Amino acid sequence: MTSRFGLLLRQWRQRAGLSQEALAQRAAVGIRTVRGLETGERTDPRMGTVRSLADALELTGDERAELFGAAGRSEPVVEVATRQFDPLAEAVAALKTAVEGRWRREEEQRQVHDPVPLPVRWTAARPELMDSWLNIGGEVELDGRLDQVVEVYRRVGSRRLVVLGGAGSGKTVLTSRFVLDLVAEQADPVPVIFSLGAWDPRRSGVRDWLAGQLERDHPFLAGPGPGGGTLASALVDAQRVLPVLDGFDEIAHGLHRAALVALNTTTLPLLLTSRVDEYADAVAGTDVLTSAAAVVLAELSPQDVAEYLPRTTRRAGAWDAVLAEVAAGGPLADVLSTPLMVALARRIHSDTPDHPPEELLEFDTADALERHLLGSFVPAVYEERADAQRWLGYLADHLTRLGTHDLAWWQLGTSMRRRAAVVGLGVGVAVGGADLLVEGLLIGAVNLRLALFGVLIALVTGVVFGLAHRRVAPLLPVRTRLRLRGRFGPHVWSRSLLGVCFGGLVGAGYGLVRALAWWTVNPAYELSAGVLVDSGVFAVVFGAGAGLVFGVVAAVEAPLDVRTAGSPFGLLRANRSAVLAMVAVGVPTFAVFVASGTGLLALVLVGPAGFDVAWSPVTGLALGLVGGIGGGLAYGLSLTAWGQWLVLARVWLPLTGRLPWALPAFLRDAYRRGVLRRAGAVYQFRHARLQEHLAAGYRRSR
Repeated sequence: MTSRFGLLLRQWRQRAGLSQEALAQRAAVGIRTVRGLETGERTDPRMGTVRSLADALELTGDERAELFGAAGRSEPVVEVATRQFDPLAEAVAALKTAVEGRWRREEEQRQVHDPVPLPVRWTAARPELMDSWLNIGGEVELDGRLDQVVEVYRRVGSRRLVVLGGAGSGKTVLTSRFVLDLVAEQADPVPVIFSLGAWDPRRSGVRDWLAGQLERDHPFLAGPGPGGGTLASALVDAQRVLPVLDGFDEIAHGLHRAALVALNTTTLPLLLTSRVDEYADAVAGTDVLTSAAAVVLAELSPQDVAEYLPRTTRRAGAWDAVLAEVAAGGPLADVLSTPLMVALARRIHSDTPDHPPEELLEFDTADALERHLLGSFVPAVYEERADAQRWLGYLADHLTRLGTHDLAWWQLGTSMRRRAAVVGLGVGVAVGGADLLVEGLLIGAVNLRLALFGVLIALVTGVVFGLAHRRVAPLLPVRTRLRLRGRFGPHVWSRSLLGVCFGGLVGAGYGLVRALAWWTVNPAYELSAGVLVDSGVFAVVFGAGAGLVFGVVAAVEAPLDVRTAGSPFGLLRANRSAVLAMVAVGVPTFAVFVASGTGLLALVLVGPAGFDVAWSPVTGLALGLVGGIGGGLAYGLSLTAWGQWLVLARVWLPLTGRLPWALPAFLRDAYRRGVLRRAGAVYQFRHARLQEHLAAGYRRSR
């Protein structure tokens, strides 16, 4: 029966004009959570869930109190007051809401509780893999099971725990449960999962890297914090974030010892996961993680498997023959001893009627069984889409080439050898086409000179911006939006100076191309004088105009807000809006400045200098629009992460058959099917073993 809380929630959701799915997305909670609360299936919502729903519905003070009262809770007055005055407290509250919603959705998506969780248990690790009990804070009992993970962690006096296990042993399930259980019990510090595969300890220290990952996944934390740094840095330094470092073994080969040394330079409370061998090798070469206890995940027993797999299907006795073989020992028992392989077996042979469990009895070795499960997973979940295997294989190979497990939209295509050439081609086509369109519309016809000028502009801008794209640092998503009011500071003047230098170079090249185009159609044209005048004029005008644009944009930038951190494509949409807003501000500013600036210079050159200059208001407007639109296109496509995504991932890779045209929809669908998982602003394959298998298959097919 629907509870009073559910009635209120439905009433205010309908008043806001939101569907259940829209409310879930805005509040960063699972759609099943919203549906269950409204229908009364869930009657005990967590404090963080109620607060997130109230914030998403923009309830008034009295309405918030009524909603909390219906949930049998009251919103802490002290916390609310603190959030109004303490920027770190406000950041902690927002981060907690985002983390809780994200990992609750992940558990639902991965069917962790469908029908019941697989039993994940652990025992204390060998003494040589942990520090002395004196440094840890006293000897304690470390054995436990999944629902005791927070309890065991709190027994460790140093609050530093290492969780070791083989491939697919349940480390990811444990970390997500740890985060959800801990965040439900306390508001501060907030447990946050960080994928260590993206960390290079040679380039950044632990705290700096943690802050950078927080800013990537939660752009609002890139805002200014107390002390001059960012909110993310302040949270890390104040230990108001509890790092859950997942995948020590996924750090690049040869860097495990350096990573362990770097971790030992800090005293941060943390939870670290790793495969056993990689951690043991790093310990043997350096030292244990200082003050850390360690546990090792246990294998699933035949009894565990027998109690789980039959509950995943309605077909009575479907798993009997397989379970009998598991009970007898042998390869099948070895393979079905990890949660990963059991989950794959369930997905292939319980959820897919065309693949009966008896197929598992056809394989004689553990390797053959694992290859079968890994190789059959994608075809089983994509029975109607044959191309999915190739597209996923390309993505897996792309990640392998980059040496990472993080599938970031802003890195798609960056593993290509001819990436800069493709970006240059895209810039050239866009700028050349814009030039022909603008000048053709203003003049009324496209003549030989305009066509030649468009081709030359396309060639020059394509080469220049292609080379610039190749030489700039790796492109990252912008973390800012535009606001109406800004204040001038050192960053505004430095950005303006950068714009002057960059615009001056582009203007000189533009003047050269313009003079060459005139000389090609009119051999009597004085080329040397034309090059000198045009290059000088446009270097001055374009440099000053670009400096103005860069300064204006810098002055009105503000950090992205928390609502952009909900998903990988939420961040992409925010970046698209930010780039388009910058172009929308920059193009008219640049066009007006260039039109008026060239007019003034033309008067000076015709008058005191005595040069023969053909200029009219239409000419000035054309120059301004071509320069503004062309410059905006070139900058946006080659020097921003969203532009790179547009050229490579949305055009070139689908054009060459390596990815689908509807790429965002495909990635979201792969997430829904359980092939991918979400980790902040990036996707990851469900397991590293699956990525390795798909990448190897793709390379063989190529």
